[in-house]
Amino acid sequence: MDWYDTIFELIDMRSFSNLWFWIALAVVWSTASHWVLGVPYDMVARARRHGGQAAEDLEDLIRINTNRLLYIGAVSGLWLLGIACFLMTGLILLGFVYGVEFAQAVFLLGFPMSIVGALNLSTARLIRDEDATGEALWRRLTRHRTIVQAIGMVSIFITALWGMYQNLAVGPFAG
Repeated sequence: MDWYDTIFELIDMRSFSNLWFWIALAVVWSTASHWVLGVPYDMVARARRHGGQAAEDLEDLIRINTNRLLYIGAVSGLWLLGIACFLMTGLILLGFVYGVEFAQAVFLLGFPMSIVGALNLSTARLIRDEDATGEALWRRLTRHRTIVQAIGMVSIFITALWGMYQNLAVGPFAG
């Protein structure tokens, strides 16, 4: 047995039985629910609690990030959408037609995050159109975070079910 076989025996390269995949899944969703439109959610809570300078800082950061997201969407949105659709289609084909487990894992991470990306763009557009400030802005950001958390819970549940299926039915111990 050479060093290559030893490393791959020590580190399971199958995605759904690998602890690192599950750690990455948890980190991705905790980060996605903590950062609302590029602003940490604790700033929203602080602005709501204290007002004043904290509220002004939050509104400035949201304005900057909203304008940035909408600019990127306007300038290169179609290209980004096309590339994302191409990548998701490739991952679906590789993962679920050809049975590549790594592609399945990346799809189960990437597809829900693409939904969150579209939600970010939609929320940014709503904030700009409403010219939301103060309580209206805080409610919009809280609603956005709640929806992201719901998407995350559904995504983690589906990923866990698919991962258990892969480990029990398709894994090395099956049959």
